Amino acid sequence: MVLVFAIVLVAGLVVTGASWIAVRVAGAHPATARRLAGPREVKVGRLLGGATPPARPVRVAGRIRCGDPLDMGDGERLVAFHRDVDARVGGVWRSVERLRETRSFDLWDHDGSLAVDPAGSAEPLIVIPSVWRGDPSDLEEPHRSAVARLSDRHGAATEARAVTRLLNVTDRLLVVAQPRTDDEGRPRLEPPDGGYLVTNLALDDAMRLLGGTNRRLASGGVIGVAIGTVLVCVGGIGSALLAVLPG
Repeated sequence: MVLVFAIVLVAGLVVTGASWIAVRVAGAHPATARRLAGPREVKVGRLLGGATPPARPVRVAGRIRCGDPLDMGDGERLVAFHRDVDARVGGVWRSVERLRETRSFDLWDHDGSLAVDPAGSAEPLIVIPSVWRGDPSDLEEPHRSAVARLSDRHGAATEARAVTRLLNVTDRLLVVAQPRTDDEGRPRLEPPDGGYLVTNLALDDAMRLLGGTNRRLASGGVIGVAIGTVLVCVGGIGSALLAVLPG
């Protein structure tokens, strides 16, 4: 009987591992999707009435008001600019640049506003990214020199990519945050465990983005993780009980 439970345990570990690989290959983020969809949605004004703040994080809807946005030229003003530049060097993707620029802003509706510092956001921002792929020689400085240095150490560079995520001052946001009050009783939004979740998409669109590029593979991976977890629990508990029970 011990052998049976041991086989169940090993099978559960294998299924769980393979399923997580499938989820990652599909580009899905199920844990983030649960964190975004789980909290109840409230407007900013609902948190300004002086009532006791909710004990759990909430999903707050509002628009951006920022007095000192990032000016990117051509009239584009941002509160968050995230860019990751990577190169495939020696067959492995390696980081060339990880740029994070943010500005604090007020999340507001017609009933009031609450401050948010996007530097406390979980990554990646839940926005539709701008993705560039090309030859490493097409990179501009200082990225081209950085890739050359990586090539000297690790081998030939065969591909490069840049992924950019933006939050524009004109966006309407959903922010998962923990409401608190300061020492003077004024409400504020703090990052929950894991950081703020911030998206400029409608909830349904954000969930589709977090579902990855291959929805069938992602769904199968999530189901596989659940099945594998059950098998691990059954095998582990069964083995432990047989080890402590007499006879």
